[in-house]
Parts: sequence; structure tokens; C-alpha cells
Amino acid sequence: MTTSLLQPEQCEPIAAIATPVGVGALAVIRTSGQGVFEIAQRIFRKKSNPSFQFAQSKGYRVHYGTVYDRDGLIDEVIVMVFRSPNSFTMEDMVEFTCHGGPVVVKHLLKVLLDEGCRLAEPGEFTRRAFLNGRLDLLQAEAIGEMIHARTESAFRTAVTQMQGTLSLRLDALREQLLRSCALLELELDFSEEDVEFQSRTELQQQLGTLQEKLRRLIDSYRHGRILKEGVATVIAGKPNAGKSTLLNLLLGEERSIVSHIPGTTRDYIEECFIHEKTMFRLTDTAGLREGSEEIEHEGIRRSYKKISEADLILYLLDISLDDYLDDVAVIREFQERYSNARIIVVANKTDLAPESAERVTQLNEATGNQVCAISAAKGEGLEVLKQHMSSMVEGLDKLHEASVLVTSLRHYEALRNASDSLDNACELIASDSGTELVAFELRSSLDYVGEITGKVVNEEILNVIFEQFCIGK
Repeated sequence: MTTSLLQPEQCEPIAAIATPVGVGALAVIRTSGQGVFEIAQRIFRKKSNPSFQFAQSKGYRVHYGTVYDRDGLIDEVIVMVFRSPNSFTMEDMVEFTCHGGPVVVKHLLKVLLDEGCRLAEPGEFTRRAFLNGRLDLLQAEAIGEMIHARTESAFRTAVTQMQGTLSLRLDALREQLLRSCALLELELDFSEEDVEFQSRTELQQQLGTLQEKLRRLIDSYRHGRILKEGVATVIAGKPNAGKSTLLNLLLGEERSIVSHIPGTTRDYIEECFIHEKTMFRLTDTAGLREGSEEIEHEGIRRSYKKISEADLILYLLDISLDDYLDDVAVIREFQERYSNARIIVVANKTDLAPESAERVTQLNEATGNQVCAISAAKGEGLEVLKQHMSSMVEGLDKLHEASVLVTSLRHYEALRNASDSLDNACELIASDSGTELVAFELRSSLDYVGEITGKVVNEEILNVIFEQFCIGK
């Protein structure tokens, strides 16, 4: 039997709009908590049965009728009844579907608040589902990721996590850790008798196996992050290479200011675009040069930080300049310094370059990269560049069957901490340290894994997670 973690004051009735605010055909207002049937009873009249009582209604039932406030009729509505524990929150719930005009919705929500509900906090319905044991914390987060998914791969990853695939993997890890912890704790209870319930060689082997499993999950984060957030793509190069023009061209809108004056872009600009189901998170950066003033210098520093975090770098150069080969040294530095990123050299302003084909060939040979030749001003070569971008990240944004991926920075950091604790435990065992020290590191690792699924509850973490949800979820 699942035990609720809700405090009595947290069971009070709440209400919120569950559909986007604005004009629409229909809108949904949901309520949950103690007393929602009585509140609904005071404002609802069933047309076919004036003596209808919510308390007598079975769960998963739909009723048609009207709702009233003190001034009279508000709207004709459809009401769905969910009885505890067979609801999303595992509490009694009533959902009202009304016409989607903002004034109608406002009146219906107001009468529910007047009759005893309070306005739900962001993510409170999902938070109650977690606290009541309907889903774990990882699954709760996956609901939010599913709602905000912008690509098919991100959506499928969130659905997989919501179904509990990653949770099962972590629960198995935690169960193995728990058994090792229990044996060490037992040794501490019998410390006076110098009993060893598990050989240290066997324990080290088990911890080594757990470490390998943790590392596989940790290593999956880069892939998972790209699925969730898109390919971090930085447009870099010297001032006036055409970076802002290229950003606008890829986005199909005038998002970045274009100017012939060097140093116009003082800070990076981020936007997303999707090509062939792959989402690219584009960043237009300040031109790379020695900044002539403090603000520009700061912009350049931020540019290098973004470049260091990139999955894909579009290094843009002006091929119409006589000194275009000077960029080769910078490109080679990028290839060595940012080896985790994939680099595409983009030769811009081919429309202004004499013998542009020969210059592109020279760049190919000098950089060892396939160079994409474009004219950002005229929109030439853009489709070839997009295709090259997609081929460069092929596989990074695809969800393979049976993949178990880490997509959250919170989960990644918790797994790293759990892995560090296991490393410490193995070192302590190797140095023949005391059982109490080894047990402490194993308990720490156990807690870090438990934080991901909510086996270890941290109120601050819960607040950070659920405040990112919309009010009605």
C-alpha cells in the first residue's frame, strides 16, 4: 500500500485552468483535494436529474449540466468525476469543461475559489501525484518534458521516462547498493566480534559493476541533452563575416541586428530552428578579435564560453577578403581546443569573391574540413549548409530502441556524485580503511541515486522542479 507524503494542510481543495489562456472552443478547469465534491455540488445543476449528488457518482463518469454563481447562470458545462485513489492526483477530482472564452473561464474559476478552493501553485497537481505515490519524481519531471518537447525525439524520450524505464534501472542500482549497505551496517552492529559479512574483494567487484552501470548512464547525458534541448550550435568568426545575417537566414526572420560596423554584436543571441526533425539551438556570438572597449571585450569572452559548450560550431569567414587564409590558424586552434564539438567551415560572401571556387578548394586543403560555400546576403548555398549540419550530427538526435538516456542536468549531477562516492568507497576498501567510512560513502551514493526518483525527498529540489510547471498541471 502506498503511503502519502502530503501533510493535512496540503490536501485542501485546489483549482486551476488546465488549458492555455485565451479564446478557444473549450477550456478545462480542474479541481482536486478534500471537499471538491461538496464544492462542485453547490454550483452545478444536472439538467436530466435535478437531485443529482456528486457524492453518489461513480468515478470516471461524465455529467452534463449548468454552473451558477450568486448572480445566476455562468455556462453549460461537462463535468468529469474522479474518485480517490483512481485519479491523477490520487485524490477526489472534478474537472469542468466549459466554453473557451476568457470571461467564461474567469467566472467559473472565481466561483470555485469563492466556494472554498484555493488557486493551485505551479505544478501542484503533479506534485500531489508524486507525494501520493502515483509516480516517482523522475516520471513527474518527464511529464513536464513531454509537454515542452519540440521534436519527435524529445517527445519519445520523455514518454519513455514517463513509463518508468529509467526509474526501473535506477531502482535496480539502488537495490544493489542497499544490500551492500545493509551488510556493512550489520558488521558495525557486531563490531566487537570482528565479523565480516561480505569479503572486501567481493564488495569491490560489486561496486565496480555498479560503477560501470553508473558511467553508462552518465555518458548518455550528452546524447540525452541533445534530444531534449537540441544541438548547441554556435556561429563564430571574425567581425563582419556575416554571422548575424546567417542567423537571420537560418531562422527565416530578422532576429539579429545586421551592420557593417565591426563589434555590433556585443552579446550572444540564442534561437532555435528545426531542420529534418533535428532541432538546432543557434547562438550568434560577438566577432572574435581584440575588443576595443570593455563591453565588447566581455561579449567576446562570453562568445568563447559558448563555443566551449557547443556540439556544433559553424566557423564563418569572409572569403572575399584577400587575407581569408588567415582564418586557417584559428580554425586549426578550434579543432584542437574544442575536440568534443564538430566544426563546419562556412565560406561566406562568395558573390563578392573573385575565383571563389578556387579559394574554397584552398580552404578545404588547408583546414582538412569540407567547406560550405554560401552567400548569406543572397541566400545561396543555404540548403547545402543545412544538409551538411544535419549529416554532421546524424545519430546524436536519434532515439535508439531500448535506449535509457539521462536528459536532465539534475539527474546527471546526482549520478556524478553517486559515482564519486563509489570511487571513494573503493579507495577506502583498497587502503583497508574502517567499515564505518566505507558505509558512509555507500550511504551517500545511495542517497544521490534516491534523489533522482524521489526515494530521498528534498523540499528545495521539489520546489525547483514543480515551479517550472504550468499552474494547471
